Amino acid sequence: MKIKAVLFDLDGTLIDTEKYFRICWPMAFHDMGYFLSDEQALYMRSLGRRFVQEFLKENFGEGLDYMKVKEIRKRYMEEYLKDGLALKKGAKEILEGLGRLGIKRGVATASDIERTKRYLGRVGILDCFDHIISATMVEKGKPAPDIYLYACNVMGEDPAECIAIEDAPNGIKSACSAGLKVIMVPDQTGPDENLSKMIFKRADDLFEALKIIEKNFDKQS
Repeated sequence: MKIKAVLFDLDGTLIDTEKYFRICWPMAFHDMGYFLSDEQALYMRSLGRRFVQEFLKENFGEGLDYMKVKEIRKRYMEEYLKDGLALKKGAKEILEGLGRLGIKRGVATASDIERTKRYLGRVGILDCFDHIISATMVEKGKPAPDIYLYACNVMGEDPAECIAIEDAPNGIKSACSAGLKVIMVPDQTGPDENLSKMIFKRADDLFEALKIIEKNFDKQS
């Protein structure tokens, strides 16, 4: 298999933050006078802004101020993360391994660029990436394919020769529909039957994801 580039999701894949979204979104909704279930919080993982707004309108009507609840959630997140930000298991090792193989490394995230670079800098891996792509750069975020199509274009590679590493359904759907092969490293939930059909391989952590890539990498590519 030709593997020219690997694109990583950020939250829940490279850094251990997804669990805090699961906590902080419901807290923010509560402050606004609404109840957000755990199932709804999980559904919102990596969901693009347009799709979040549609989801909120469908479930909470027109009265909920998305930007305000988002700002509250951000404040809660910063409070949780002020004392430390952890890398996911095997993050540094997979980035070093891809570098040795000569495979390009990128980030494709729903988070904005400022936050992404700040967090990657805090955990010491900002300089490991050739490109950092945010959903704010495209019309539609995940689960639409736009971010991965754009990322592959920026990196100058065919999506068919790229791998996405994702932890959550919206990111997997985005990468799969863009034509990338997906390695899922589950964080909060594992794949259901439909999601299992979309992924190339499942890995328990990024160490195992690297082994999968090494096994399938065509050294002549």
